[in-house]
Amino acid sequence: MLDEFWFNVKYGINHVLDINGYDHVLFLMVLTVPYLFKDWKRVLLLVSTFTLGHTLSLVLAAYDVVSVNAALVEFLIPVTILIVALYNVFTAGKTKNEKVGVLFLSTLFFGLVHGLGFAREFLLFSGQSENKLVLLLEFALGIEIAQLIIVFVVLFLGFLGQTIFRFSKRDWVMVMSAIVVGLVIPMILNSDLLS
Repeated sequence: MLDEFWFNVKYGINHVLDINGYDHVLFLMVLTVPYLFKDWKRVLLLVSTFTLGHTLSLVLAAYDVVSVNAALVEFLIPVTILIVALYNVFTAGKTKNEKVGVLFLSTLFFGLVHGLGFAREFLLFSGQSENKLVLLLEFALGIEIAQLIIVFVVLFLGFLGQTIFRFSKRDWVMVMSAIVVGLVIPMILNSDLLS
């Protein structure tokens, strides 16, 4: 029982940290890069909101409530990353009058989109499992663990960049977000939807 639990958690961790599926990492980077360690509560809430959306879409797919065009989802995933990265670029260094509701609702929506991108693989993974919900929760725990690792690394690199190397917060956010923009544009252009 414990072996099965740990296997499912590790599967969730590996899903996020998979070098071939780095879109998840890119999204977490642009979601986290505007923040510092002192903002950890807000970042944790954002990441958990993203996981909630991701898990919700897997539940809907696992129980045949929703089925979407895979090419459309594969196109939308890098688009969501691009939107957040561009938002960071255009708002870096500006005083943000952020509406928490809008930020969290958009993060939840982006989580739904990213979860739909993984739905087909999850359905294969869960197979004929009688307990898909438990499997899903164990998998979601793995996702959350991996996301927290990525968030910690991004916050730590931001700390190093801004304290040791003396980057301004604005420059740090702009450079990291611009790098992500450069990585996702080819993903969008090479998607099956545009081919």
